[in-house]
Amino acid sequence: MTDRRKNRNLRSRIKRRRRTGSPMQAYDALPAELRWWLASACLPWSPASALRIWHKVGGANDPNDAYSRLNAIEQSMLQRDGRVWDMERRV
Repeated sequence: MTDRRKNRNLRSRIKRRRRTGSPMQAYDALPAELRWWLASACLPWSPASALRIWHKVGGANDPNDAYSRLNAIEQSMLQRDGRVWDMERRV
């Protein structure tokens, strides 16, 4: 049982990336509204990717639209990766 638990996070199909710089400084530099959303997110977002989506959707002008887009992306990633975790429960 211990062996299965040890590698469970490695089964994810979500692409992993190396961080550059200090993640806390990047997080602190985000707009307050985006930091609020990230604090309640289900997945661990990088500050850079969250900020990129925030700017693309126009989060400074319409935060609710940006929240909707971020939620949609997160749900999509959870569904895509959910198949891995469902299989683990069946084993």
